[in-house]
Amino acid sequence: MQVEFYKYQGTGNDFVMIDNRSDFFPKKDTKLIERLCDRRFGIGADGLILLENDSETDFRMVYYNADGNQSSMCGNGGRCLVAFAKKLDVIENETTFIATDGLHHATIAPDAIVSLQMIDVDAINKFDNYTFLNTGSPHHVQLVDDLEHYNVKENGAAIRYGELYGKPGSNVNFVKKVDDKTFSLRTYERGVEDETLACGTGATAVAIAMNAIGETNETDINLNVEGGKLVVSFDKVGEHFTNVFLKGPAEFVFKGTIEI
Repeated sequence: MQVEFYKYQGTGNDFVMIDNRSDFFPKKDTKLIERLCDRRFGIGADGLILLENDSETDFRMVYYNADGNQSSMCGNGGRCLVAFAKKLDVIENETTFIATDGLHHATIAPDAIVSLQMIDVDAINKFDNYTFLNTGSPHHVQLVDDLEHYNVKENGAAIRYGELYGKPGSNVNFVKKVDDKTFSLRTYERGVEDETLACGTGATAVAIAMNAIGETNETDINLNVEGGKLVVSFDKVGEHFTNVFLKGPAEFVFKGTIEI
């Protein structure tokens, strides 16, 4: 069967997008999804996203990691899916959609900047040298020295597979403070099992964690990721973070067909 796909990227986080409103895609075929995401034997992507019908919102987001398994929320993937929905004329400039972590609202500007509302966060676990929180996906956040030369893959894998998080594991973010309003980060993503050029839920986690541990009092924070720049904003009431938005570019790369 020939399948039409679209390729999108958000700050270097890239995704295979498929319009599955007719429910044709074999969603349980993890080997197929893994092959489509393979950078040598397939299309190549950090993940695959299906756009599906939903009875109460504009569409449903179904996200798979590059290993072929369905996964938790992907922030940059969500932003790219909004751009894809606009390209398909499913939406105009504003949308509400459902994902694995619940309801999301988003807007898309003429310059392809997508602002995506993330889930509220009120459970932040602070430890001596790291912070753990869930922003739709679980994230370990840790300040490190010399981020530029840090071995993200080796150290990230050690934490992801270590005793801290057990079998489910966690995404792992290593962070450098640039100034009160700006942080740089590099992320090891579970499911990809490598460093990615960006991680939207990771950037969101870093912004909230840095505020929660007192590294900044700002509520509108710039995040430098390997693939570009993202902005995370939120309202803070006590230890509760609400109106959380992830903002950045979501760009169409190419479309094609592939035999499955």
